[in-house]
Amino acid sequence: AKAREEANDPDLWQDSGRARTVMQNLRSIEAAEQRAKEFSEAAQEVATALELAAEEAPEDAALLLEEAASMHAKWLEGIAQMETEVLMSGTYDASGCQISIFAGAGGEEACDWVTMLENMYTKFAQKKGWNVKRVDFTPGDTIGMKSVDLEVEGDYVYGLMKGEQGTHRLVRVWNGKRQTTFAGVEVNPFLEDDSLTAVELNEAELNFSYFRAGGKGGQNVNKVETAVRIEHIPTGITVKCKEERTRGMNESKARRKLKEKLLAIAEQQKADEISAIRGDVVAAQWGAQVRNYVLQPYTLVKDLRTGHERGDADRVLQGDLESHVEAYLRREKA
Repeated sequence: AKAREEANDPDLWQDSGRARTVMQNLRSIEAAEQRAKEFSEAAQEVATALELAAEEAPEDAALLLEEAASMHAKWLEGIAQMETEVLMSGTYDASGCQISIFAGAGGEEACDWVTMLENMYTKFAQKKGWNVKRVDFTPGDTIGMKSVDLEVEGDYVYGLMKGEQGTHRLVRVWNGKRQTTFAGVEVNPFLEDDSLTAVELNEAELNFSYFRAGGKGGQNVNKVETAVRIEHIPTGITVKCKEERTRGMNESKARRKLKEKLLAIAEQQKADEISAIRGDVVAAQWGAQVRNYVLQPYTLVKDLRTGHERGDADRVLQGDLESHVEAYLRREKA
């Protein structure tokens, strides 16, 4: 009741930060209420099916029991989803996000590794019912991609995916030899305009560079330096944008990306101000190795932060990431 009263306060939006918090709390409460209603209805349907099964002939009872089992399985899935959401309490956890994957050490096989990771995250997103779109990529010289950017929209996307940030190491046999390959993953939330207006970028701390975008977009994109790269000098954070047709549009979008990344890092470091972000920690965070994937001579996927491991590497690479994501969230909550 208090959350609804605050949401209906006519003066609420005079403070955009408070308004965002209030509305996010209200959405969480309404979602919990709806889920509680669905759980109650499902429990009643299961109970009814079991009662009817006890009174019916064996062949009809079997159908009712099968229906009850199916409803119970969906009920358990809903409980598991709710438990996962309870583990997320970050300011931006309910937001969508951009996932950037880039090749590290390992030569051409690192570009192939980028493609494999893109496939893993895309399939995981599709299983969750999220919308996922590739917005940019740089092809490898012979195979795969040097880098790729994905935009993912859905409920609690950033909260579930932020733990993927860091270095992912692949061990496999490549051209008859056992090879170790690396790829980096960055995850940044999509934020509302009112969140971003609170971030003031000091122009003296920004380094701009421009380059040709290449790819689709016509002669302006291919012949003029419309793509933009911005470096935030105090932290060393760099963002780029090349998907828009003009330099101005790319610069505007790159500034937005930089603000989103700075806010996300500030939350992770529990920094009250952007100026309090520790650049050395940022660098270490981007480079921290988070997970190993071994395909030969045995199969194993092990998270180096939680210790969670699985022997079915193929399933993980086909998007079965749920257990790794949940293990990370539980560790962060502990």
